[in-house]
Amino acid sequence: MRYLGNKSNLVHFIDEVIQKYNIEGEIFADLFAGTCSVGDYFKDRYKIIANDYMKFSSIICKAKILNHQIPKFDDFTKLYKVNPFTWLNNREYEPRSNYFVFKNYTPVGDRMYLTEENALKIDGMRLDIEELYKNEILDEKEYSFLLASLLGSVLKVSNTSGTYQAFFKFWEPRALKEFKIIPLEINETDKIYDNEIYNINTNKLIREISGDIAYIDPPYTITQYTNSYHLLETVAKYDYPNIFGKTGRRSNRELSGYSNKGKAIEEFEDLFRQIQFTHVLVSYSNQSIVPIGDLVELAKKFAVDGKVYIESNEYREYATNNSSHKGKGKKLKEMIIYFKKDMRVNKSPLNYSGSKDGIMPLLTKELPKHVGTFVDMMGGAFNVGANVVATDCVVYNEYNRYVYDIVKLLIENKPDFILDEVNKIIDKYGLKKKDKESYMKLREDYNKCKDPLYLFVLQIYAFQNMIRFNNSQQMNTPVGNNEFSDGIAERIKSFYVRTTNYELICNNYQDIDITSFPIDTVFYFDPPYFITKAEYNDGKRGLEGWDSDKESEMLNYILNLHKHNYKFMLSNVLTHNGKKHHLLIEWIEEHGFNIIPIGKTGIKYPREEVLITNYNIFE
Repeated sequence: MRYLGNKSNLVHFIDEVIQKYNIEGEIFADLFAGTCSVGDYFKDRYKIIANDYMKFSSIICKAKILNHQIPKFDDFTKLYKVNPFTWLNNREYEPRSNYFVFKNYTPVGDRMYLTEENALKIDGMRLDIEELYKNEILDEKEYSFLLASLLGSVLKVSNTSGTYQAFFKFWEPRALKEFKIIPLEINETDKIYDNEIYNINTNKLIREISGDIAYIDPPYTITQYTNSYHLLETVAKYDYPNIFGKTGRRSNRELSGYSNKGKAIEEFEDLFRQIQFTHVLVSYSNQSIVPIGDLVELAKKFAVDGKVYIESNEYREYATNNSSHKGKGKKLKEMIIYFKKDMRVNKSPLNYSGSKDGIMPLLTKELPKHVGTFVDMMGGAFNVGANVVATDCVVYNEYNRYVYDIVKLLIENKPDFILDEVNKIIDKYGLKKKDKESYMKLREDYNKCKDPLYLFVLQIYAFQNMIRFNNSQQMNTPVGNNEFSDGIAERIKSFYVRTTNYELICNNYQDIDITSFPIDTVFYFDPPYFITKAEYNDGKRGLEGWDSDKESEMLNYILNLHKHNYKFMLSNVLTHNGKKHHLLIEWIEEHGFNIIPIGKTGIKYPREEVLITNYNIFE
């Protein structure tokens, strides 16, 4: 099938890369499937998830990966005594007012994509296939196969160079051939899995699916597939679209950000951030909109240990009418970028009230496509900011000096040093679970020296891991039922900031000058929840509490961010134990902000959390 980017000649190369890196798994996603040559090739080995945002492509995908062989059409042949291809090819079709292709894409419509005779057959067959399906003479798999065969056959008589961006002003010999619907070529196998097919923007889909191997074959150039294959899209949908211009393109069409020079790198950033597949393979070329080096550097930010591998293969260039991004004589090299996606949530060793490590995947899903700088304005244990990949910088801010000093200690010292010092303190004081005497001795010494390492060890053994002070700034939390464990040790070893460039600030958020940040900054707020009750926000523990004035000041501050065109994310609750957060609810409604349900969090103080944002990921 003539199709831009068709990978039928590259499936063996893809397979070689999979074998070379010992990539294993059960679920394989073909995320920009096109004519589904890759999914079709691997369908006897994996469960396939195939997706393409073009409707006609998704129909071809259904035909190939829902069928392990060409359908028998038992019900049809029993009724008509011939197969549907013979039956359709022998049908006679006359012009009708509802024949859209005939009226718009032949000389009747002042366009020369198809001869009038061939367009009549295409229209007639398209509606006959729909009628057969409605009458249950075709099942879903047979319907998809027959319709996909029609689409593939249209390409064989189209008066174009291969796409529908333009038509010849003369009749090319291929276009004068009599139209025949012929069976689509598929990979016939002995078995097939419970495959899935989607017809959606890939960057939306990846937020909802997961698996083992993701194959990504996005557009490489500024050529828009919705423009290149608009006629096939119309045959597939047969929805009588509004069309315009000399070429008869569809007015209502989704243009791909991957084919936009200004948006492509952000589309990849979002794709790499959101994809939940262990192994990621990206087909790309040395003639693409995004330079291959830039794409590799971006992939490193999301790869396990920053490791990204490149395999290259020379490949025949597919010519189109739009050659504005061609290689100017440079030989096309098709490459596969391979990396393992780092999907770990790196939990802070500091146990702190309200930590968001448990919902980090949900927060990540709601990040905008591009995150230049991420500011964790009320950072706490740093579970959010440390797990966000920003392309430029992550900023951690925490007004509580005691918490800030512990996080700074954990971030700026090597894990082995911290573990060694923690064990020295435990040995020195003979700390054990529920051992009040040893705990109180450590607490007494901490209140004299204020060493953050002592406080870190104290909170491990403290009641509910609480960091609590009296009005004289003396730590006064009683001993708890906890102890230093292998789990905490492992968190110390593995905790790091995923964005290489980061900054730590100890300040009141209100004292931070927002105008000092670039416009692609995302600000995240995780305040004490105003309508909940907890020791850490009651104002009775030697630190400031959180009251209605504090809440309204914060909302006003965030509104100022919004007015300066910055993006924000705010974690909070709207209702709790029968109470409503009236201030927050009215503020959201007045300014039209988004409310995203997150779910129930917290053990001691369970609450239904929401995320409030001022941006739409997909405009």
